[in-house]
Amino acid sequence: MEIIQASTLHLNEVAVLFDTYRTFYKAAPDFEGALKFISERMEKGESRIYVALESDEIVGFMQLYPIFTSLGMKRAWLLNDLFVLEAHRGKGAGSMLVDAARQLAIDTGAGYVTLQTEVTNETAQRLYEEKGFKKDTDFYYYYLSV
Repeated sequence: MEIIQASTLHLNEVAVLFDTYRTFYKAAPDFEGALKFISERMEKGESRIYVALESDEIVGFMQLYPIFTSLGMKRAWLLNDLFVLEAHRGKGAGSMLVDAARQLAIDTGAGYVTLQTEVTNETAQRLYEEKGFKKDTDFYYYYLSV
C-alpha cells in the first residue's frame, strides 16, 4: 500500500471514489458533478487530495481543505473527506491516509487537523481516536444552510 498526493492524472478515479463516498453519506449519485467538483479543487489548488494505491489501483482517498486558527495564528487543515472502498477496508489504507494528514500538518507548520464524522460511524471514530484525535467536548458546531 502506498499513499501519494493525487494529480490530474488521477482525476477520473478520484471522482468515482468521491461520488461513492457521497452516496455512502446518503447523497444522490452524481458522477458528472463529482468530476467537476474534484477537477475544480485540483485546478484551483483549493484542497489537497491523497490516494491510497494498492497494486496501482486507487482503493481510497482523502481530501483536506486549508483553514486557519486565529487564536493560534497558524494554518490548520480540515480533513473533510476520507473513504476506502469496502473490499479494501481493514488493510491499513485509512490509517495510512490519516498519517499523511498528520505529516501534511507538520510539513506546513499547521496547528492542528480537524474533522467530523457521523455519530454512527464507529469504525472511523475508533481509527481517529487510535491516531490521537480527541473528541471535542468544549464546543458546539452549528450549520446555517443558505
